[in-house]
Amino acid sequence: MVAARQALPLDVPVGAVLLHQGQVIAQAYNRRELDCDPVGHAEILALRAAAQKLERWRLTETILYVTLEPCPMCAAAIQQARVQQVIFGAYDPLMGACGSQFNILPPSGPLPVLGGILEQECSGLLKAFFQEKREKA
Repeated sequence: MVAARQALPLDVPVGAVLLHQGQVIAQAYNRRELDCDPVGHAEILALRAAAQKLERWRLTETILYVTLEPCPMCAAAIQQARVQQVIFGAYDPLMGACGSQFNILPPSGPLPVLGGILEQECSGLLKAFFQEKREKA
């Protein structure tokens, strides 16, 4: 949640933390607006930082925690990086790729996925962000 809040007030508050052998090796938040980067999703940025830290692209023995169910782009990157497990908070009925809308990372697949962890807190943060944007519009 801390990483997600760093995106505020400019970007959708999504945060990602990657652990390797129980230690935090990378964390990131959405930076699409700040960097004018269409692929500036928290998951992508965390994967890049972790690869730099470990000096390898294969992120085996890692667990990715993210506040929002990964989208198809992020889910594919997670698979390609060989992440061991994904744990996310809020489900994304529009773009979720872990069973909500797409099944790129199905909950029963070879890459264990666990969703709904701290779901109320994660979805509450997202709902508050979009409510504020609607009020300002």
